[in-house]
Amino acid sequence: MDLEQLVVRFQNKDEKAFETLYNMYSESMHGVIFNIVREHDIAEEVMQDVFIKAWHKADSYSANKGRFFTWLLNIARNAAIDKTRSKSFKKKKQNLNADFFVDIIETPDSLDKSTDAIGIAKFVKKLAEKCKAVIELLYFKGFTQQEASEALDMPIGTIKTRNRNCIQELRSMVLE
Repeated sequence: MDLEQLVVRFQNKDEKAFETLYNMYSESMHGVIFNIVREHDIAEEVMQDVFIKAWHKADSYSANKGRFFTWLLNIARNAAIDKTRSKSFKKKKQNLNADFFVDIIETPDSLDKSTDAIGIAKFVKKLAEKCKAVIELLYFKGFTQQEASEALDMPIGTIKTRNRNCIQELRSMVLE
């Protein structure tokens, strides 16, 4: 069965289609979510919520607007960012031991293995350094544009322009 038929069945609330799509995409979604929340249990919880949300909002997906994977990836990324901004998440992180922070700081040009679960790291590595930094902060680390602006010490307008241009360049590479 092709992906389009599977998605249509998913939108029609076919549980078998849900299970198939979950098995296809759960590892990739977990990688993206984990890269933002940095804790496996929370990433697992958020991933479950993402698939439930997708199930309930399946009718909002349109193949004319983009690929199903991209739609699902946006839900996952937004849910992970929302989780990190929640009071319960922030409160839990207040009294962490030092082990949590080991390997959390990365160089701007490094993409960890969980990011590559979606298979895009090889394309991001081909981008110019200025693009890598912006893409990594905004999409793989869950920074807001304002936070990226502060971290990179750039005006927010520059961040927005680079984001748009770099995503367009990335899109061109992926679709070749």
